[in-house]
Parts: sequence; C-alpha cells; structure tokens
Amino acid sequence: MPGPMSIIVIGVVALLVFGPKKLPELGKAFGSSLREFKNATKGLVDDDDDKVDLKKKEEQKEIR
Repeated sequence: MPGPMSIIVIGVVALLVFGPKKLPELGKAFGSSLREFKNATKGLVDDDDDKVDLKKKEEQKEIR
C-alpha cells in the first residue's frame, strides 16, 4: 500500500499533467464509472446467489 508521500507525489503529478480545471472533472467521471461498475457487479453476484438458493431448494425437495 502506498504511503502518504507517494499519494502526494501522484497528486502533484496529476495536477501538473491535467491542470486544476480538468482534474475535478476527471475525478467526477472516475467516481461515476466506479459506481456504475459496482452496481453492475452487484447484479452479477445477486444473480449467482439466486441460482445457489434455487439449487438448494431443489435439493431439499429431492431429499423429502
């Protein structure tokens, strides 16, 4: 895990490369992309959980 000094250096380099006006826009775009990815992967995990629950129910019916 990067230390605090590494994060500061990365921030300064990003500020120099992209400029102070573009940096907040990039942060906002990154945040919305991350949120969308999180929601998409949550849907995949929920689908897998539903399949496991359905399979367990079927197995319990077979046992009875």
